[in-house]
Amino acid sequence: MAKKVFLAGHKGMVGNAILNELNKIEDFSVITAEKRKLDLRNQNEVINFFDNNEFDQVYLSAARVGGILANSTFPAEFIYDNLMIQTNIIQACYENKISKLLFLGSSCIYPRDCNQPMKEEYLLNGFLEKTNEPYAIAKIAGIKTCEAYNKQYGTNFFSIMPTNLYGPGDNFNLKDSHVVPGLIKKFHLAKEDKLDEVVVWGTGNPKRELMHVEDLAKACIFLMNHPNQSDLSTLINVGSGIETTIYDLAYLIKEIIEYDGELKFDVSMPDGTPRKLLDSSKILSLGWKARINLKDGIETTYNWFLNNQDFLRN
Repeated sequence: MAKKVFLAGHKGMVGNAILNELNKIEDFSVITAEKRKLDLRNQNEVINFFDNNEFDQVYLSAARVGGILANSTFPAEFIYDNLMIQTNIIQACYENKISKLLFLGSSCIYPRDCNQPMKEEYLLNGFLEKTNEPYAIAKIAGIKTCEAYNKQYGTNFFSIMPTNLYGPGDNFNLKDSHVVPGLIKKFHLAKEDKLDEVVVWGTGNPKRELMHVEDLAKACIFLMNHPNQSDLSTLINVGSGIETTIYDLAYLIKEIIEYDGELKFDVSMPDGTPRKLLDSSKILSLGWKARINLKDGIETTYNWFLNNQDFLRN
């Protein structure tokens, strides 16, 4: 009998990648819900949805996401929306005796000046990065909620902490995008408009570990269906091990897009966290590893961007 899976957030970059991977597996039946039909922030709607459907597993990838500008502009919405979404689904999973829940966290949960590479036990060992604090606080609450339910109710809820993601389906809106799609959009527009220069925020010195979203999707399914659940902890880092400076990343994207103008760094703007590299030894020890290298991943992402102009947020 096919496993029934509820995928929350299937329209987002991560959710869509998970959906694509699940659809390749014959013994999985995936249930999704459009946002206009199910507001995950509304507890009654979530309760009714779970009452009227049966699931074996739940992937919780739905979230309000965005970069530095979005977090600083909409801090209340980042906290409220994410707290409501995750709390409603976690509680519904408990009430409906869902066998397994995967909660998608973020590497921004770790302290700003965290030791590198960042281990799972470093959570709450220091101050958060201010530029994405609202989102991080909500995600930490989700992780701790899963842990509390496991402790009190014996549920099987676990959280994964992906590194910085990019790939097809990303948000390319310059007002609230992350670094890779933001740079792709900037260089693409500069090339189209024949601009003399592109300006990138910060010094270019911060380092980021980057991973293609397809690798993350495969990691999620790998962990959800690992035969020996005793090998899993409630918090698992998922990273690629591919680390680059913002400076090198910008020049790589400039090269891929074939932009001929100048590249300048605005040192008056914030850098964000100095370095973010995950210690992914737990999942690596189970036999999983990322497969897509950075240049190939950005090239496929840019090709997707070019082929989906009509569907992208401007």
